[in-house]
Amino acid sequence: MMGRSDRPATTERRTLWIVLILNAGISAAFFLVGLASDSSALIANGVDNLSDALVYLLSLIALSRGAVWKTRVATVSGTMLLLFAIGILVDVGRRYLYGSEPIGSAMMAMSAIAAAVNYICLRLLQRLEKPDVALRAATTFSFNDFISNGGILVAGGLVLWLGGNWPDLIVGVLTAFVAIKGGIEILKDARAEADQRAEAAP
Repeated sequence: MMGRSDRPATTERRTLWIVLILNAGISAAFFLVGLASDSSALIANGVDNLSDALVYLLSLIALSRGAVWKTRVATVSGTMLLLFAIGILVDVGRRYLYGSEPIGSAMMAMSAIAAAVNYICLRLLQRLEKPDVALRAATTFSFNDFISNGGILVAGGLVLWLGGNWPDLIVGVLTAFVAIKGGIEILKDARAEADQRAEAAP
């Protein structure tokens, strides 16, 4: 019979598996629709959700490890977000220089579907009791995704209305800045956790 102390870990493991699978699926959809609709914002969010899935996988591994390993997972997560942001900015710059023709209706439809999926992920993660530093990083990822989805929805509408690619590029840049902010917050949280552990050590 499962003890009470085992139940939180079991819930965390189940939650992480669910959000991992959802993020892997939505990432594949972002890539396919993004390439088909020539959208920098959709491709950027595809990369974002793929990195999320990798972080959730690392968080799953960290559940059975100690506090030091969990802090390392959070550090890797924050670093991945910063690298992801750089990749988005490079892609936006390329599309600005060489041009692009995003399809606004596809952007809006994909963002609505992704927003629903990311909202489910966010709610599942927020229900976890006393999340460790790795799980807090995972929650930050899902929150960033949900905000980015709203930006894509607005950009898709502007692309349809104005017929230009600049709304798509602006959302790409804003997504990068959201990722930078989230990455810095995760790294600060991981550093604070490491400092507290060092102070508590004999």
